[in-house]
Amino acid sequence: MLEITDLATEKLKEYLAEKNLTGPVRVTVMRGCGGPSLGLALDDRKDSDTVVDLADLQVIMDKTLFGECGRTRVDFKLPSGCGYGGGGFVITSETPLPGGGGGCGGSCSSSGGCGG
Repeated sequence: MLEITDLATEKLKEYLAEKNLTGPVRVTVMRGCGGPSLGLALDDRKDSDTVVDLADLQVIMDKTLFGECGRTRVDFKLPSGCGYGGGGFVITSETPLPGGGGGCGGSCSSSGGCGG
């Protein structure tokens, strides 16, 4: 299951409108110094995608990646005020990405991304 929280949906729509962007938002693998993690990017829909249609917004994820990660959730965390930065998008899944290094709870995750 690919789940997008109400707050994440709202923040994605705000970001896209603010930047005058259109198109599906893809949950994808981002490569960084800490290993792979899940992130968000604008992309075209492909036949190999799992699709979540929301009012005026599509969130997509490659079916193979979805099969590797299992249940995946896109959320938005508000700033905590604890000195650890502002809020942002957080993508988590029940199964770690291959080659991922440690992380929180051993799941695929990412904080930040667009609109963070």
